[in-house]
Amino acid sequence: MTGKTAPPAKKPAPAVAKKKAAPAPKEEAVPKEEAAPKEEAAPKEEAAPKEEAAPKEEAAPAPATEEPPAPEQPPSTTDGPAPIPTEAGAEATPAPAEGSPAPPAESPAPAPEPKLEKPKEEPPSCPLSLAVEEVSENSFTLTWKAPEQTGRAGLDGYVVEICKDGSSDWKAVNQEPFLSTRYTIPNLSSGDKIHVRVMAVSASGASGPATLEQPVLIREILQLPKIRMPRHLRETYIRHVGDAVNIMIPFQGKPQPQVSWTKGGQPLDTNHVSIRNTARDTIFYIRQAQRGDSGKYELTVQINGAEDRATLDIQVVEPPGPPQNLKLVDVWGFNVALEWTPPADNGNSEIKGYRVQKSDKKSGKWFTVLERCTRTSCTISDLIIGNTYSFRVFSENICGLSDSAAVASGVAHIEKTKTTYQTEKIPQRDMMEPPKFTQPLTDRTTTRGYSTHLFCSVRGFPQPKIIWLKNQMEIREDPKYIALIDQGVCSLEIRKPGPFDGGVYTCKAVNPLGEASVDCRLDVKGEI
Repeated sequence: MTGKTAPPAKKPAPAVAKKKAAPAPKEEAVPKEEAAPKEEAAPKEEAAPKEEAAPKEEAAPAPATEEPPAPEQPPSTTDGPAPIPTEAGAEATPAPAEGSPAPPAESPAPAPEPKLEKPKEEPPSCPLSLAVEEVSENSFTLTWKAPEQTGRAGLDGYVVEICKDGSSDWKAVNQEPFLSTRYTIPNLSSGDKIHVRVMAVSASGASGPATLEQPVLIREILQLPKIRMPRHLRETYIRHVGDAVNIMIPFQGKPQPQVSWTKGGQPLDTNHVSIRNTARDTIFYIRQAQRGDSGKYELTVQINGAEDRATLDIQVVEPPGPPQNLKLVDVWGFNVALEWTPPADNGNSEIKGYRVQKSDKKSGKWFTVLERCTRTSCTISDLIIGNTYSFRVFSENICGLSDSAAVASGVAHIEKTKTTYQTEKIPQRDMMEPPKFTQPLTDRTTTRGYSTHLFCSVRGFPQPKIIWLKNQMEIREDPKYIALIDQGVCSLEIRKPGPFDGGVYTCKAVNPLGEASVDCRLDVKGEI
């Protein structure tokens, strides 16, 4: 047996030989002395072409197949060497070489170990909606949207790369990733065509690039000047005296337009009015407005002969002065008539109206009797007899009431007037009238056990006395009958009538001037 094991150390047999000698390893597993070949692992390293097979070939002495006595070992074939000559021939023998004479069928077990490795996280998806926002003569600005998938770790930022048209040399324009979705690429040459792409970067790698379909041409896009006057400035802009005037008016135009302000065709006083211009707007500022600042200001925006104009109308107002020449024109009964003239100073604004107040001598307090009186005269009524009144008038404009009021020089004393009342003699009318029925009784049919009413109406003066009769017999204090009269309406309630309550009922009215009567028939039927 040992002589047979010596040849395996000399050379690794070809794969074909190994397949034939598959039963040989079982033959060597019976004697324990064959452990010596396992110690000869050093010579088996000659199988360097397969780095992983070096230790595996120890248990597979393929050279044993060269010996013709191999078929003399029938018992080894019964031990199950059949799986050894399966796929990968000699490579299937490493299992017993790992230190035990285990069945070769278990040798494929180590193969699935690489599948246990954790899969790497996928990089983010590419940015969306890449577009050019603005192009100038030496730069352009890009915008885009964040990718749909950013991964568990999130984005570290974006990398922007550019490449000149006709070249394949891509260069990153930002040193470190950034998170903004807007980027301006500066320091470009006018006339160049630039390809651009943007990639999202995270800890798991970089996304695919988002690119533009066409290269970007670096050139200045000409745009005619246009003033975009805000809506509230298209009408008169009103401020109070002492307020600040701070107005921003945007405009457009490329290249950057020239901006100029004038008032009445003359340039503005820069010591009083501050103007600051940017590439997109102009700011008009007055720290403390005065009435002299009112007027129309002209704004002009020019680009190479093309221009646009706009007018800003500013009105600086203040409270008006008091009315003039307030006079007490007339006093009669409970009324007073006043007249006045408009104020000398309207506060640089239209007078909206006047406020009239009165004060009685007893209390000394002022009370408003008229608000927003649009005329320069008025009549005050409902004054109290015996009181003495004073009057004053304020003028009012968009700022409010005047600081002071015009006071009437005179006072109005409401005197008591003697009034004689004479009673009018009214001829007495003869109201006497005999009874007369205006609504007669009507025949009725009722059901036994259900209360019923009889109604009629009568008039007469003095008020007649009402008498009810049944079958010509006067109905006196009987609880079965309830008789009432209200405003000439007579009613008789018959409570739960029975068969004997049927008959002819009569209502008679009697007063000193006469009498009258009406009657009706009442039929009582049995229960249904």
